[in-house]
Amino acid sequence: MMREIKHKSFAELVGFPECTNRIPSGTQDTHSTTVLALRFKEGIVNLGDRRATSANYIMYDRADKILPLDDYTLVAVAGSFARSVEVARYLRHAFKYYARMHLQDLSLEGKLQEVSRALVANLSLAMDGIGMFLPVVSAYDPSKNTFAIYFFDALGARFENSEFGCAGSGAERIRGVFDFIKRTKGPFEKRSLEDVLTDGLVMLDIASQLDSATGGLERVPPVAKILTSDGIQNIPESDLIKAIRSLESSTKK
Repeated sequence: MMREIKHKSFAELVGFPECTNRIPSGTQDTHSTTVLALRFKEGIVNLGDRRATSANYIMYDRADKILPLDDYTLVAVAGSFARSVEVARYLRHAFKYYARMHLQDLSLEGKLQEVSRALVANLSLAMDGIGMFLPVVSAYDPSKNTFAIYFFDALGARFENSEFGCAGSGAERIRGVFDFIKRTKGPFEKRSLEDVLTDGLVMLDIASQLDSATGGLERVPPVAKILTSDGIQNIPESDLIKAIRSLESSTKK
């Protein structure tokens, strides 16, 4: 008689979510803020300011809020910086564990369900006023050759937008700008990376002027990564500085 071997999931193996929910009461949370995901002709560009704050303190000005989960999945995080980094690390290992156990990558639907499950598991902490975070997921599906942007609420509900997404306190100030740009310049997905990157920098700059928790462009350039069918790439800081200088020159004319 053949005996069926049932492999444990990564969550069962590490005891998720209990393994990540050990935060002492009274802990002061550090928050990251405005992040954007914008389609362009060949993929999706993610941008995030570098500021991390705790209450009215600026804790750090070089936080990396754009985190790869695998070769074709990027997550931009807003909210609790520690929780979002920890959950991103968990998701990276969960995706890799699935691929090794099943000898194939987890489907896009499976990855998105894991993100929702992580948010649901985080709800008790969020209700206690600590550890709440909201991700924006940029994904490329090699099996369908399609790109999509997903954003979530704290309960794990998933929403899809084919062209843009944003999260964080500064994002609320600029939400309407996305539609304005789309109506005046055309669909994001038909425009070049250079053009869309400039719009993203403008929106981050506006967010920083209206939201004290969002860092500006002048002192430390934002973090920027692109997702294409070839995978994930960083946009070099030197290229960002060049784009920011060009933007400053054009606004002075």
